[in-house]
Amino acid sequence: MNLFTAFRDDILAALGRLAEKGALPAGLDMAKVTAEPPRDASHGDVATNAAMVLGKQAGMAPRALADLLAAELRGLPAVTEVEVAGPGFLNLRLADFYWSDRLRDLLKAGVAYGDSTLGKGEKINVEYVSANPTGPMHVGHGRGAVVGDALASLLAKAGWDVCREYYINDAGAQVDTLARSVHLRYREALGEDIGAIPEGFYPGDYLVPVGKKLAAEEGDKWNSAPEAEWLPVFRLRAVAEMMELIKGDLAALGVHHDRFSSERELVEAGGVQKSIDYLQSLGLVYEGILEPPKGKTPDDWEPRPQTLFRATQFGDDVDRPLKKSDGSWTYFANDIAYHFDKYKRGFAQMINIWGADHGGYVKRMQAAVTALTEGKGGVDVKLCQMVNLLKDGEPFKMSKRSGTFVTLRDLIDEVGAGVVRFLMLTRKNDAPLDFDLARALEQSRDNPVFYVQYAHARAHSVLRHGAEMFPGKDLSGEGLSGAPLARLTDPAELALIKLMAGWPRLIETAAEAHEPHRVAFFLNEVAAGFHGLWNKGKDDVSLRFLLAEDHDVSLARLALVRAVSLLIASGLKVFGVEPMEEMR
Repeated sequence: MNLFTAFRDDILAALGRLAEKGALPAGLDMAKVTAEPPRDASHGDVATNAAMVLGKQAGMAPRALADLLAAELRGLPAVTEVEVAGPGFLNLRLADFYWSDRLRDLLKAGVAYGDSTLGKGEKINVEYVSANPTGPMHVGHGRGAVVGDALASLLAKAGWDVCREYYINDAGAQVDTLARSVHLRYREALGEDIGAIPEGFYPGDYLVPVGKKLAAEEGDKWNSAPEAEWLPVFRLRAVAEMMELIKGDLAALGVHHDRFSSERELVEAGGVQKSIDYLQSLGLVYEGILEPPKGKTPDDWEPRPQTLFRATQFGDDVDRPLKKSDGSWTYFANDIAYHFDKYKRGFAQMINIWGADHGGYVKRMQAAVTALTEGKGGVDVKLCQMVNLLKDGEPFKMSKRSGTFVTLRDLIDEVGAGVVRFLMLTRKNDAPLDFDLARALEQSRDNPVFYVQYAHARAHSVLRHGAEMFPGKDLSGEGLSGAPLARLTDPAELALIKLMAGWPRLIETAAEAHEPHRVAFFLNEVAAGFHGLWNKGKDDVSLRFLLAEDHDVSLARLALVRAVSLLIASGLKVFGVEPMEEMR
């Protein structure tokens, strides 16, 4: 239960009662009324702007309206105090029993705590990774993979029907280059001295086994054949082999997609022509001449007639070409077809996770999706900035087989998939990320993965000791939900309970904003609160989790400890990270 949504409902009900009494006009627009945590926790537990946003509509001073609303809210069973602050904000304080009930909710729900129906089962497509099928995944791809996968899990937890999708860019010139690179390695496998890899070819050693495999299966039949004959064969085989390599890298990271869509198959099925015909039927395709680019005009620019999409009608800077000078479709036209295909499959809501180098492509794609869906759908593009690989603060190179970049698999082998996943989510996607290998393995508070995992492991250590104190006692979440939670009265205990009670709201707000990194920040706060309690117990014996002389307090604190472990496990599940019960 999102307690702030529940209190917003209570506030709206109170406003409704005031309207029934004639104290407020009927029919006020309540859309902007909020209930949320106060900016300063010392001000209370719930704050609302109701009087501020309704005062003008109601023809009243906000503070006068706030006084009326405060009188209504003081009658709520869980509310112990209502304060009118400043020009008309309302701050509510809640009874301790209310927080005990929220802790009980967490214990009963377990890792499902925070599950929401916010998304109402609506379909949403999250496309991520979509690396060109020309080699193993690099560290930058890994960030997009983790962000997309965690976002998909977050949306699913918040109630959306999520499809995880990978778009295989297998129709462009880069695939022909890959095929030629594989053919070179094929000739090498047959015994030919190929010399230095030509400029523009893919140089990585990862193509050597592909060449050997083709040589073993095909013999020398393609060795001296014309390129026109072997290129289509090698193109298909090379892409298939690279996709197996990529899927292996993804699996090592714990990433699995629901669907792999092929650009080549879409183009060959006539999908591009169909999508452009559809835009044309809407009057959004025309023949025209673009103005020269702003600033310095390129030497090769010429004012030639082109087939253009009216992108400016949907917020783009210029209209966009759909055909190249040779009459073939542009990459943009192919991407239009792909997004139209997603829409026809029932996905009006789409999210694309792209690398930062695609920033200039966002507006045109959003314009195209708005046009294709006639305003019924849209695409949110999340750009992932670069990952800087460091060791002890210094740039670090560890590539073994790519030829030009650090492979994701090498990074996973170095620190583990769980560490990679968590650290990739400790910054917002559009901020550069420094990934320090030394810090990733460090057992200190400066390592957020260790700090959160240590809290989970420490909680399980307490629970194991609790099992010794209470042999045969059910210390599961459900079993501890009946503990005397009213005995949790220390301010630090209550602060931690209040923090964890905000988890359902965090899930909903992070899902709506498409920002999974918020989960990492929240888990760090919970871990800090729990470690703080542990340290207080070291200084004050009466605050230890287990007190031999007071079994009721011990059971209540075991319930709190179990709740911490369940919430951290819930968050790590969103991240696709296995929680650790012991750390050595």
